[in-house]
Amino acid sequence: MPHFLTDCSESIFMLHPEERIIEEIHNAAKSTGLFNENDIKVRVNSFKKYSTGNNVVDFIHVFAYIMEGRSDEKKLNLSKNIVERLTSIFPDVPNIGANIIEFENSNYFNKNML
Repeated sequence: MPHFLTDCSESIFMLHPEERIIEEIHNAAKSTGLFNENDIKVRVNSFKKYSTGNNVVDFIHVFAYIMEGRSDEKKLNLSKNIVERLTSIFPDVPNIGANIIEFENSNYFNKNML
């Protein structure tokens, strides 16, 4: 925890490799001080076929899944850090966004909790 799942158009890999996107998202999350660096998980899903509105233009969207309990200000700062870092390496990609989704402590469970 946390998980950063990234959807994007496949064609952006002509600008920067997938590993660079993963690195930028990881560093953005780490820079907030909200997470232990070793707990940050980043994955990228690319799409060959998609529409953005009624067009086919490049996009990147990061869905950040984190444990509940952080303020709206901290969550907004996390989203902003991610978008700023991605925009800095993809200035010509018109659609870059991020949002935060919270896991509820009351129903979250993983193998380490056995």
